[in-house]
Amino acid sequence: MKQYYIYTYGCQMNESDSERLAHQLETAGYTATDAVEEADLIILNTCCVRETAENKIYGRIGELKHLKEKNKDLILAITGCMAQKNQADMFKRAPHIDIVLGTHNIQHINEMIAEVQRTHTHQLNVDMDNTVLPELEAKPNGTFFAWVPIMNGCNKFCTYCIVPHVRGREISRPVSAIVEDVRKLGAQGYKEITLLGQNVNSYGLDFKDGTHFGTLIDALDGIPGIERIRYMTSHPQDMNKEMIDALGRSSNVVTQLHLPVQSGSDRILHKMNRHYTVEHYKDLVAYCRKMIPGLTLTTDIIVGFPGETEEDFEATVQLLKDVRYDMAYTFIFSKRSGTPAATMEDQVPEEVKRVRLQKLMDVQNEISLALNKDMEGHVYDIIIEGPSRTDETMWFGRTSGNKMVLFPREDRLHVGDTVQARITKGQTWVLYGEIL
Repeated sequence: MKQYYIYTYGCQMNESDSERLAHQLETAGYTATDAVEEADLIILNTCCVRETAENKIYGRIGELKHLKEKNKDLILAITGCMAQKNQADMFKRAPHIDIVLGTHNIQHINEMIAEVQRTHTHQLNVDMDNTVLPELEAKPNGTFFAWVPIMNGCNKFCTYCIVPHVRGREISRPVSAIVEDVRKLGAQGYKEITLLGQNVNSYGLDFKDGTHFGTLIDALDGIPGIERIRYMTSHPQDMNKEMIDALGRSSNVVTQLHLPVQSGSDRILHKMNRHYTVEHYKDLVAYCRKMIPGLTLTTDIIVGFPGETEEDFEATVQLLKDVRYDMAYTFIFSKRSGTPAATMEDQVPEEVKRVRLQKLMDVQNEISLALNKDMEGHVYDIIIEGPSRTDETMWFGRTSGNKMVLFPREDRLHVGDTVQARITKGQTWVLYGEIL
């Protein structure tokens, strides 16, 4: 029986695509292996959001060349965003690659494998059809949680982002298909799902019949077995009160909201092509906190975008202080070839970027610590995920707001159990608790 091994890089959408690739391979008779050197098929499901990620993947491709030399029948396939971006150039850079399969074509993996076996030639499929989104089954990797893609593509064209160029235009799955997926997962024992899209707030807008993200949230409410519904990623431009109202009235949508702001300067937001103002963003946050009690709010911020002045940066620092995020994922701007920001004038020096990033992190860390300490003494439902990686005597779980809670291991508890935990100590990145 032939075996496969999948490397997955990048975002949760890629993780979901890998699960769908795995299901197709197993219908063709392949089985998964944990030993890459024993595989008859190796897939690298790739990311190209940052150049460092792309270089890392090329390094891995080079490392796999010796396995091809040992096993002439080994098939090496590259899928995902990097395959879509670089296309046939990948064969030139690494001739030992057999298949390059774009983001819109993972449903063709088995036929591509068959063609390699039949012809012993390179196979390329990077066509982008934005009118059809294939319905593909998955092999979930989680014990109690699963990914559920609701759409693909992005229409926003932020000036720093390559995603619209490699994922194509927005196309949504029907509400009925998503509901069916979630019902099946609930019946199979999965209690937490995450709805995936490059921009979930634009879900359904391509139907042009009034369907929106709130429509989907309402349709998923109360499905048996599903305790928690997460979603990512949101975009402030398309979020509105109707959607927020649906999130607030849902019985199983989590209290976490990841709402990337990227900058606290309207001038920089305009250069980023983000199409909202800081004032509008703050209004959205205020309404979310009103309608979703106990909201945990996280964000993404880019430091050192081309042309960012000290005044622009200080506006971002002030935004952190005003909004008080539970956590902020902060990044130094890095050029991504193929995007307008890569060639903009007034690139910020690297040293200035690093200094600004550290200041931003210091401010956010103080806020995160204060908010986590405010949770001390309070009781939260958590779903147990397993043992701590650093201490075998401790296990961990997450709150609805996606806060990690460490607690002493007990034999009566199992992965996937939903229990109540009282927070005994709040730290910057983690909470400590006791199970009641």
